[in-house]
Amino acid sequence: MVSEARPALRVDVRRPQRADARRNFDALLAAARDAFSTKGTEASLEDIARQAGVGIGTLYRNFPTRQDLLRAVYLGEIEELCLAAEDAADLPPWDALATWVRRFVEYAATKRAIHESLNREAAEFSEARDAMYAAGTPLFERAQEAGEARKDVSFDDLLRMISGLTAAGFVDDEQRERVLRIALDGVRARAAE
Repeated sequence: MVSEARPALRVDVRRPQRADARRNFDALLAAARDAFSTKGTEASLEDIARQAGVGIGTLYRNFPTRQDLLRAVYLGEIEELCLAAEDAADLPPWDALATWVRRFVEYAATKRAIHESLNREAAEFSEARDAMYAAGTPLFERAQEAGEARKDVSFDDLLRMISGLTAAGFVDDEQRERVLRIALDGVRARAAE
């Protein structure tokens, strides 16, 4: 199973124990992810708090600095990407891979927005990358073993291609889906003619 291969991703940001505080924490992460993806890392923290339906004090209680919030958003995206691999693992091989790659595209948009603000030399950045690869690689290899993904392509090739495609952004969701279909079509194995 995919989850057994996934290394534990150590996240220093603790989710609150109380249900209401946890909801506020999660709402802040979701609002921050949206704000950073659309407005960049200098998005207004007051706007993020307002979007989350909490006061600015609640934001600062959970994330004392902007860097803490950026880090939590990034690591949260990695965790969700790993969970998406686990969720997709029961799908047929190609569907599992394509489902996970679509979630990777969403992650790439957030990563692009906050990438320069992260300390990429930090151990947790390396751990996050390792966790992401450990989550997605089994899906890719299963698609290859089923003869549905090209054998001359590596998982790293796939992620670099998708990352490159998402770097420019998209006009709208329809264009993003169209470009992603083209990219996946290039990875899909063809029956011998």
